[in-house]
Amino acid sequence: MHIQEPEMEITAKELAVLLNAKLEGNPEARVNKLAKIEEADKDSFCFLGNPKYFHYAQTAKAGILLCDETLEYNAANITAALRVKEPYQAFQKLMELYASMNGNSKTSGIEEHAHIGKNSTYAENFHLGSFSYVGENVKIGKNVTIYPNCFIGDNAEVGDDTILYANVSVYHDCKIGSRTILHSGCVIGSDGFGFAPQPDGVFKKIPQTGNVVLGNDVEIGANTCIDRAVMGSTKIGDGVKLDNLIQVAHNVEIGDNTVIAAQAGISGSTKFGKNVMIGGQAGITGHLTIADGVKIQAQAAVIRDITEKGKGVSGAPAIDAREHYRILASMKILPQLIQRVKDLEKKLEEKK
Repeated sequence: MHIQEPEMEITAKELAVLLNAKLEGNPEARVNKLAKIEEADKDSFCFLGNPKYFHYAQTAKAGILLCDETLEYNAANITAALRVKEPYQAFQKLMELYASMNGNSKTSGIEEHAHIGKNSTYAENFHLGSFSYVGENVKIGKNVTIYPNCFIGDNAEVGDDTILYANVSVYHDCKIGSRTILHSGCVIGSDGFGFAPQPDGVFKKIPQTGNVVLGNDVEIGANTCIDRAVMGSTKIGDGVKLDNLIQVAHNVEIGDNTVIAAQAGISGSTKFGKNVMIGGQAGITGHLTIADGVKIQAQAAVIRDITEKGKGVSGAPAIDAREHYRILASMKILPQLIQRVKDLEKKLEEKK
């Protein structure tokens, strides 16, 4: 399915200047839409950065193709090509332009049925959608957009240029940084999972008196939950990107520029360094320390500290990723090995 078309066309020559790209083919080639490479036509701009899709370069028809400096493509089907050293970075820059062309800006103002509590403040160019609730003593920066049905609790703070999409909940005392995006349904500052077992077998709730602090340039996916601290703060560093459906427990600290894929779960008080990468459905137990640059692969179960910077782990329980792959490879020949052992045992018995 094609992405919605912008209202203006752009030429290969203009894009080459914008992206600092080497232009091949017709500089006057024009496109008016973005499309996936397998669905493109002569009016489409396409992007190829993943080797998994490079075979489409021989069959796809496109007006303009953005690719790396070495990709071989069928020039008969591609009107113009833009070659860059880092296609993903160039594509990201182009998508920012595309978003602005499609009019993603909003009008400022407070819509009908929205509520702002006493002593709360907001700066210029603030937009508050219908049925959103802002509590008391809240501080909201400039150029903030809050879509309908959001909740901002008492004493919360929201930094400049931040967007809260519909149905976001930010509990009391939590702090949201600047240029941060919270997608629909995410919950910031819900109570941590803290209960004390009693002699009679019931569990008594431990009050969660802390908060959550999100840094700048953070993005939180839909229906992701970040629990408030028991005491102090659950901390999300600058530039952190969390996918949809992630659970971050109380008192967790996530270092700058860490990325976490969907359905990962992090138990309480675990601390991550900077630039950590966590795959989907990974699970990390509580009170651990994870070093800078660690790569935790999908469905890994981390139960011990990882102190080596940049280390890759996988498996359940998680071990060195290379060792895990060797174990998996060995398992493929395990039935044959078992049979060989049985045959050898049989021969030994016969000799006896």
